[in-house]
Amino acid sequence: MNQHIPLLARRKTAEAPAATGARLGWLDALRGFAALVVALHHFDVLRMLPFGGLVRQNFDLGVFGVMLFFIVSGYIIPASLERRGDVRAFWIGRIFRIYPALIVALAASIVMLPAGDGSTSLLRTGDNLTSLIANGLMLQDLLGVRNGMNVTWTLCYEMVFYFFVTALFTRGLHRHSGVIAVAFAGAALTIGTALAPQLLLTELGSVRLLLLIVTPVFLLGFWGVLSGNRKLTGAGAVLLGGLGLVLLTLNSRAVTFETLLIPATMFAGTAVYRAQHGGLRRSPALLACGFVVAAGVLAGWLYNRNGVQEHTWTSGWKAFSISYLAAWVLFGLGFLLRNRRFPKVLTWLGAISFSLYLLHFPLLRTLGPLLGVPPMPSSTLGKFAWTGIFLTVLLAASHVMYRLVELPAQRLGRRVQRAAERHRPSTQAVPAAPATTAAPAAAAAGPDVILVPRQPGGAGRGPAAVPAPGEASSAR
Repeated sequence: MNQHIPLLARRKTAEAPAATGARLGWLDALRGFAALVVALHHFDVLRMLPFGGLVRQNFDLGVFGVMLFFIVSGYIIPASLERRGDVRAFWIGRIFRIYPALIVALAASIVMLPAGDGSTSLLRTGDNLTSLIANGLMLQDLLGVRNGMNVTWTLCYEMVFYFFVTALFTRGLHRHSGVIAVAFAGAALTIGTALAPQLLLTELGSVRLLLLIVTPVFLLGFWGVLSGNRKLTGAGAVLLGGLGLVLLTLNSRAVTFETLLIPATMFAGTAVYRAQHGGLRRSPALLACGFVVAAGVLAGWLYNRNGVQEHTWTSGWKAFSISYLAAWVLFGLGFLLRNRRFPKVLTWLGAISFSLYLLHFPLLRTLGPLLGVPPMPSSTLGKFAWTGIFLTVLLAASHVMYRLVELPAQRLGRRVQRAAERHRPSTQAVPAAPATTAAPAAAAAGPDVILVPRQPGGAGRGPAAVPAPGEASSAR
């Protein structure tokens, strides 16, 4: 087989390991840092710090963390698909990357937390069939169904981004990331709060009816992308992309400017990747990213005030706009340092970040009552002790879950991919991908949106708040 591999390709393959660590380091560092930030956000670390209340009014750790991770996800997920060049392999990889850890975390959360705890609602809503189906599709937050775990709402946006990326790839439109990012950001800036949340659900009047419509479309689209057949893959991808666009624009629970800024941010991250690796000229990519950043900051200033902030993720426009800008600043700093070696502790945090995300809230809600917290310790020593116990248990549990659940599931996914290819070789035509020297970095792509800011419902509400039907409890 080796004689059929061009010499240049073999040389690049041989050289890749030497540079992979440095390339992956900055992404893992950002991912690990973001995961830790959101855990501390839900831990309410600002309450322990001097002037924490003042900081909270002007900076939101949750929005900062989630937007940072959306940028990272946007940067790396399309690279993962294009590295494989196979939609079926991409989706099998995503399924085994996300669902096993998610199922284990859900099961552990149900066991650990009492039925009255609003942060875990799977099998606790009174309509368990609807809950299971919607959460199984990973679209629950866009269907008006409470999240199985309050933290999993971001995975819905991750799923929709997969839909978009797959559809664009199969149509050969995946290189237009900058234009798409600008379009979503422009829509967020223009529409603002003009569209009411969950329009589809309001018109239909029934979550079950909406689910009855969405589920067959989802399954038909998934059958197409997993078929390995070129035409069926393309049709299935377009079907999923259309479904995602409809749900995102017409049935999101969040206000419109927040909702549309998510795909804008992710596609801007993709534009950075393309500009770096020659798939997009740098000037248009820079202009696109600049517009997205400006639109995010400006949208917060225009719309997140005069009572609207009671239904958004933050306490006001400053908290949203400054946090959004800060996420881009930190990503830019990481990008500039991308060829440096990062401390192993940060790359390790990046590796366990998904498990850390899934486990941090149920562990927090389990450990607190056991240790008599809340109320928050009043002494400095007590605060340090409580923080140290929480982080030690969280990091240890996350590492164990990463080793015992995530890694074996990923290995199983690769075996399933090979078996699928042997059983029915893919006939999908692969669009020419842009030249890249960082494709190995895509292999580390996780279900990268794993951070959760405070969800709609007003500033300063505690994490124990139980959401109304059709709304996920947040986690502030």
